Amino acid sequence: MLEQPTFGRRLKELRVERGLSQAALAGTEISTGYLSRLESGARQPTDRVITYLAQVLKVDRTAFDSPPSGGSLAQALSIAASAGDDAGIENLIAVLDQVRDEAPALRWQALWLVAQHWQRLGRRAEEQACLQELVRIADELALPELQCRAGAQLARSLRATGEVAPALGTAINAYQLAKSAGLSATDTGGALLALVSVEAEAGRLPDAQAHADELVQLMEGRFDPLAAQALWSAATVRARRGDHEAARGFIERAMKEMDSSTDLTLWARLRLAAASLCLQSTPPRTERAGECLAEAATALALVGTPVLRQELLTLQTHLAFEQGRYADARRLHDELHRDELRLTHRDQVRLQILDSRLMLLEGREAEGIRRLKELGEEARQQSNIDLAAEIWRILAESLENASRAHDTKDS
Repeated sequence: MLEQPTFGRRLKELRVERGLSQAALAGTEISTGYLSRLESGARQPTDRVITYLAQVLKVDRTAFDSPPSGGSLAQALSIAASAGDDAGIENLIAVLDQVRDEAPALRWQALWLVAQHWQRLGRRAEEQACLQELVRIADELALPELQCRAGAQLARSLRATGEVAPALGTAINAYQLAKSAGLSATDTGGALLALVSVEAEAGRLPDAQAHADELVQLMEGRFDPLAAQALWSAATVRARRGDHEAARGFIERAMKEMDSSTDLTLWARLRLAAASLCLQSTPPRTERAGECLAEAATALALVGTPVLRQELLTLQTHLAFEQGRYADARRLHDELHRDELRLTHRDQVRLQILDSRLMLLEGREAEGIRRLKELGEEARQQSNIDLAAEIWRILAESLENASRAHDTKDS
């Protein structure tokens, strides 16, 4: 019997060849966690487990004695690109782990597919590891298009995890590269899209608005996913600056121009974004938010990923709170925390704010106020100016309400 990690690699190869998920192979006999550790080489298989796996895979036990074939990277890339499922990507990941001497351009293309896979699953650490290597290979090849694309995507991923400072430097570099190299409107637009999102997160709202306007102008006359995202970014920046009427105009235009047959996932994401902006308006536009969430839920039943399903549930939680359905808000909040949160850093902070507000309503005033103070200070230190201002406003209102309640009680 081969020792680990060779056994695990061969096991994974046999599973992927048969199009089986880890859950399907594990069945009721072993846990998926144990199977995952076997495939990674972290656990040595027992004789009973080997017999069970051979039966499910319909192979002789000696099949595990063969070293993993690995296959060429070109072959694995072709299978993954044409299959469009997780099994093909898992095989590609396994091959990438085994080969190191393939052509850099081929490896870049494979890593780009894998990074998109991790992004869909909300696995930011794995995504960023891929993107860092993509940046390195693009620099090695000295191809501005690849350098710009990898840098822009890395900036967006870093922003999502709250690493604003490195994200900003990376986004600026991608944008300047696109301009100096005279790259296409698509590549320049992608770099601008990343830059706007990072500048907004960093509190550099005048810069973000200027670049958002540049992006919208660059996309003028186009009716594709990038043009819709340009309008979305403009709406987000306007909302951060308090211009909710302009924000509504941009996001409604994006939803109108983006047909569901073109990109159903983006169609749903735009409705999630519209619902979020409605809930952040003053006063919150709960009826329209509910309509957008209902439309998004229908689409996500078909194309939902773990990340998008969490985003939907998060917004449903905020909607319940704004409608005064506090018991529903608490139930939905607790349901979200049963699994690993895959939300962006900002969305996780906003969820913690809502949790603190629920604490206040539930009579846990000291705990709620303490947590709001901590969140406000964290946002200030991270230079999330608009988020910090929102937290301090909520805290001030909470303290005032608590004081009134105490005065009423004393009188």
